[in-house]
Amino acid sequence: MSDHIPELVAGVRNPATLSVCKGHADAVYFSIDRFSLRARARDITLDNLDTFTEQVKDSSLKAYLAINTVIYPEDLPAVDAVVEAAASAGIDAVIAWDPAVITRALDCGLGVHISTQANVSNWQAAEFYRKLGASRVILSRELTLGQIKDIKQHTDMELEVFVHGAMCQAVSGRCYLSAYLLGRSGNCGDCTQPCRWQWTLHGENGGLVELGGKYLLSARDLCMIEHVPELIDAGVDAFKIEGRLRNPGYAAVVSRCYREALDCCLDGSFTRELAQQWKEQMAAVYNRGFSTGFYFGVPGPDGLAVEKDMNASSVRRQAVGVVQNYFVKQGAAAVRLLESGLTVGDSIVIEGTSTYLEQEVESLMIGVDLVQEAGKGQDVGMKVADRVRENDRVFRVERT
Repeated sequence: MSDHIPELVAGVRNPATLSVCKGHADAVYFSIDRFSLRARARDITLDNLDTFTEQVKDSSLKAYLAINTVIYPEDLPAVDAVVEAAASAGIDAVIAWDPAVITRALDCGLGVHISTQANVSNWQAAEFYRKLGASRVILSRELTLGQIKDIKQHTDMELEVFVHGAMCQAVSGRCYLSAYLLGRSGNCGDCTQPCRWQWTLHGENGGLVELGGKYLLSARDLCMIEHVPELIDAGVDAFKIEGRLRNPGYAAVVSRCYREALDCCLDGSFTRELAQQWKEQMAAVYNRGFSTGFYFGVPGPDGLAVEKDMNASSVRRQAVGVVQNYFVKQGAAAVRLLESGLTVGDSIVIEGTSTYLEQEVESLMIGVDLVQEAGKGQDVGMKVADRVRENDRVFRVERT
């Protein structure tokens, strides 16, 4: 096996997600509140981009900014402002595919990684972007492992591939279904994910066709943890973990598992048994079931999750309430139970833009009285293991 270990690139959406990745990833990619295919990831803005980038660098990570939507004529002045802000903030590279973004980024002295939206699927395309000035291409997700090897043999361009996370029904994410049905464009970051809805298939005679499930378009998540050595041997330079909208718990588990897999490949201790353990750990956070995507050929029925809804994990998070205040001296939080009650011993997660905390409920107070449980609608005091912040959300974690 090669002693060249790929860079591990994790998707993050805010300081909380960054905090759980920094011990595992080598780099993070993120977006601001515009020109991103994850339009709902809005915690990072032009106003705080400098601060967030500084936090990334303080975590000894590289910072990659995605500017990867369709760019229209009226967008060009705003794109210039975003690229200039990225250069000023010290972003290491922008992830782009539109020539307007690429040329502006190069003019500003930024590194450029060609987005998977460009659907780079051969070495000549990779060479085209290398000669243009890009330093890396994020390859099409529809390539096989053999095709990736062929590309690597014919170019010095750095190659990045997705190893884990959501798969799209459309080639390189070029989907028009959301725009057609609801007027919300996936290519502008506003996908409503109709491929994850329940559908029925009707025959020509009007009868229903039985297919063994109703989620007829829902692709399983990509998971290549069992094949990390093969990806390394193919010469891949960077592993990408999809998930800029996933919660910090997801980012923590997935980035740790791939970090451990890469480290085991480096010291020669990687085994299929270990890979299976990592896969089981990742199955306990949000997922739609796992497949190997296109790496070993065009996916068949086993690449679809027709029998499951959006989350196949046996571990679920139930919204409970919101933090109203934090008391430093007492190490406690005031929580309003908006959606559900709490009981001493419950496993909970407290999450916000800058907060991620997993713990059990050790004690509850209503007024001055210690109680074993509190119901929906009540205000409670609760010991917390670390600092939390006003408006942080509280979730109960349950195994179904």
